[in-house]
Amino acid sequence: MPSVALTAGTIDYTDTGGDGPVLVLLHGVNMDASLWRRVVTELGPGVRCVCPTLPLGGHRRPMDRPELVTHHGVAALVGELLEALDLRDVTLVANDWGGVQFLVADGPGDRIAGLALVACEAFDNFPPGKPGKAVAMSARVPGMLWVSMQLQRFAWFRRAPGAWGWMSKYPVPAEVMDEWFRPAQRDPAIRRDLRTFALSTPPAAELRAMTARLASFDRPVLVVWAREDKLMPREHGPRLAALFPRGRLVEIDDSYTLVPEDQPQRLAAELARFVRTEVADARS
Repeated sequence: MPSVALTAGTIDYTDTGGDGPVLVLLHGVNMDASLWRRVVTELGPGVRCVCPTLPLGGHRRPMDRPELVTHHGVAALVGELLEALDLRDVTLVANDWGGVQFLVADGPGDRIAGLALVACEAFDNFPPGKPGKAVAMSARVPGMLWVSMQLQRFAWFRRAPGAWGWMSKYPVPAEVMDEWFRPAQRDPAIRRDLRTFALSTPPAAELRAMTARLASFDRPVLVVWAREDKLMPREHGPRLAALFPRGRLVEIDDSYTLVPEDQPQRLAAELARFVRTEVADARS
């Protein structure tokens, strides 16, 4: 797997290559780039998919500057990644983690052509629901983050209501989740990064100010929301789409938050349509 050295540290990524429109696909806490594996397969060779593993607990390389592993810091890291890989006319796609909104709230860079927000944190829902708040709570108590990560070894915990059982409607393959959780289970430096991030949620006033600035992003935005989502309030989908001058909402059936796991084919079709029509038209 290729890697790139950034200010905070070195991150791994996958890149399908090719000359098609570029999607940069971003995951949430305690996951890695494999969240997008089925969507990437569905999109096929006509779309270039770059999937970084962000330092959110599922990463294998501890960050050199852990103090930068915050919502703002990881958002800045995404912007730095675009520059380091010289990616242009990019459509950013975020699922679960909503921090990419910080990157675009103050005006998009020349490299960003569109944005797709897929069942992600928004408004005051940082961290999202009971699972997100549980990680934040465990980060505040010495030793509890280690305990929380060890519990992820057990299938009953992974599917428990109020925990990962509310993240995906259908079970994520055990071998995929094993890879997601193993770094934070084994490496205290990875838990250090995760703890820093979990404790970095901006105060409510800052979240409101960031949300108000999203209207400055005048490029195409696709908001994809799961009708049955238990972590991201359903009303946040239309509210989020309405914030953007060129926002559009699509609602997905038979899915929870992890739409890339529950409905990869439908999500891939929506993303392909978005980049080949709305984003392409805006660039022409």
